Amino acid sequence: MAHVDAVAIVDHRGVVTGWGDGARELTGYAAEEVVGRDARELLAENSSDGSAGVMGVRHKDGHILQLALRFSPLRDGGRGTSAFLVTASAPGLLEPSVAEQTFQQASVALSAFDTEGRILRFNDAAGREVGGTEDKLVGHDITEGAPGIDYELYLHHQAEVVRTGAPVHFEGYGTPPSGGREHAWNVEMWPIRDASGEVVAVGTASFDSSEQHWARQRLVLLNEAAQTIGTTLDVVRTAEELVGVVVPRFADFASVDLFDWVLSAREPDQVTEYLAVVLHRAAHRSGTPGTPEAVVALGDTDTYPPYSPPARALTGELPVLTGAGDPDFDRWIAGHDARRARLREHGAAVHSLLAVPLRARGTTLGVAVLVRALCPDPYTADDVALAEELASRAAVCVDNARRYARERATALTLQRSLLPRRLPGQAAVEVAHRYLPAGSGAGVGGDWFDVIPLSGGRVALVVGDVVGHGLHSSATMGRLRTAVRTLADVDLPPDELITHLDDLVVHLATETSGGEDIAELCATCLYAVYDPVSRSLSLAAAGHPPPAVRRPDGTVELVAMSTGPPLGIGGLPFEATELKLDEGSLIALYTDGLIEDRDRDADQGTAELRRALRAPSHSLEATCDAVLQSLLPEKPSDDVALLLARTRALGVDQAVTWDLPPDPAHVSVARQNATEQLERWGLDDAVFVTELIVSELVTNAIRYGEPPIRLRLIRDRALICEVSDASSTSPHLRRAHIYDEGGRGLMLVAQLTERWGSRQTSEGKTIWAEQPLPPGLGGPNGRGPSV
Repeated sequence: MAHVDAVAIVDHRGVVTGWGDGARELTGYAAEEVVGRDARELLAENSSDGSAGVMGVRHKDGHILQLALRFSPLRDGGRGTSAFLVTASAPGLLEPSVAEQTFQQASVALSAFDTEGRILRFNDAAGREVGGTEDKLVGHDITEGAPGIDYELYLHHQAEVVRTGAPVHFEGYGTPPSGGREHAWNVEMWPIRDASGEVVAVGTASFDSSEQHWARQRLVLLNEAAQTIGTTLDVVRTAEELVGVVVPRFADFASVDLFDWVLSAREPDQVTEYLAVVLHRAAHRSGTPGTPEAVVALGDTDTYPPYSPPARALTGELPVLTGAGDPDFDRWIAGHDARRARLREHGAAVHSLLAVPLRARGTTLGVAVLVRALCPDPYTADDVALAEELASRAAVCVDNARRYARERATALTLQRSLLPRRLPGQAAVEVAHRYLPAGSGAGVGGDWFDVIPLSGGRVALVVGDVVGHGLHSSATMGRLRTAVRTLADVDLPPDELITHLDDLVVHLATETSGGEDIAELCATCLYAVYDPVSRSLSLAAAGHPPPAVRRPDGTVELVAMSTGPPLGIGGLPFEATELKLDEGSLIALYTDGLIEDRDRDADQGTAELRRALRAPSHSLEATCDAVLQSLLPEKPSDDVALLLARTRALGVDQAVTWDLPPDPAHVSVARQNATEQLERWGLDDAVFVTELIVSELVTNAIRYGEPPIRLRLIRDRALICEVSDASSTSPHLRRAHIYDEGGRGLMLVAQLTERWGSRQTSEGKTIWAEQPLPPGLGGPNGRGPSV
């Protein structure tokens, strides 16, 4: 049995309440000199020899005694621990039992606390967790241990065990005394009872579960990355999302550098070896204010030598884990004077670095660099695997954004090439237009518009929309625009033209389906024809919103018209609507993207359009801008096409009509009428050719047509001669043989005029021919559109 030299009693406040003769002999203090004093006054500071339970005690004469101390709780009337029995002996005399050795040497952190939360005992493993020894912490509150641990959680559960007498299990977190990243412990607490069954202390066992904790953190980080990376189809935004996820939890600094072709939506460069890599800084982020680790500014380029970690990662297509002490790493850091100076200035020393290539679908897009400077833990193999997973997800999102940007640029280029770059000259209307592609991720759509000069000084105004987005919609839009121009050249009325266009869309859908079920192909179109002579507007629509008209008095109204089904349905009729317009009326044609949005229905949009058109403006261009600014958000969700046309009118002195009897003898009268009118207009130089045209067209109408026959001359940008009759049979140009007596008239007209043709009317047909006029001899409205 171990020999005990001295015995003393200390209450729960640390005050000596009992002092034995052995203690007097051992320390030189009599009982009356010690009782009532704080026991810590007898302990020598920093005098432990490092052995468990061995502490320095001050002798009365001043020298230090190294004594082995043991503390045993004392009960007082069942009210809990009221004092401790302290036994002291020479260090070598108290031989530990097997149970004591097991407790002290256990790899699990074991400790005991009294019911007030003060430390009674703890083993070496627990001491390493709290950063202290028994001689300094026994009798003290656990909160006096090393900082960085959530001691309040421990105290809460200790009190719960004392109150309920039931064991508890929880997970605690904190930073160990050695520093580094956050650790985790699975903690078991149970009550220690005396013989009567009353709780006298709390036992604690802690198991280090940091590896599992870190694995869960990695899963949480991956889950967050899946939710936050790739929320948009924007390359730079995706790079920013990646660095936002990893800093500061996984890296003190992170950067994403991409090749130039990734940002410019070009095809990948074919490079197999990187001697000097030039990359663009797409995004970076630091946990330190001022981003001291960044040498390259956002948007700038940097050249990485072949021995640098980013270049090695790109060349090997594998992650590169490096840090201080690696010759290549030290050489690279030393080669960046600006980098080294900034790191010194902010007190940061990069000690661990991960360079991970961004690869998607077999293509290398760039590199992500992760740095640890403030966190003392270097990157491990598990961190490399996590970084690869994060980089892989980000690379796919970057590649998706790059592909979208490339397709969008291609579709936009195709669409702009198909839209009219410069509207053709005509005098019927003054026009202005705008086209805006969608600002969201929907892609470029199939919105389009056109202005087509027609015979007789008339003009066709067209606007349409192919449902969908992307290259297919843009290509379909181009085919429809070409078809409308072809049908307009035939001079079909609006309802007939829309009917033919509907048949074309049905055929296109059948071709696309490859003979199987008819593919879904849907489009809308509005076709309007304005005649400056009669000042009438005739229009028909297929599933398209009606135009708005602002009268010269400032009133704005939507045209009341019968809108047919969208193109591609087939088999349903379309109706034309006709209305008279005063000179100076403003016609607004548009696609549904102008008036419809996620937060606004068509009725609200048309009401806002009418308000915008009522606002005064000094020009059509300014009106276009005002309408778009009033109705569209910063990034429209759909394409928008807007076409504004202000009507002009030809005066009575610019268009003259004669009714002719079906008698060949009146051909000379028609020539004479035309000659006199040209002389009144001051167009004497056009008399000879006009007489030939009038003779041929009137003769053909009398010979082959049906009455009534009418001759009309129009002086506009060109001199237009029209002959109308009630027959629906159109003439055609043919080459006469050498001995033929006829067949040369239309050939002569075609040679003498700039263009000629025929159009069907409700009363029959009209044959027309145009001659160019010298500059300055056109009508008052003979000027081109304002575009």
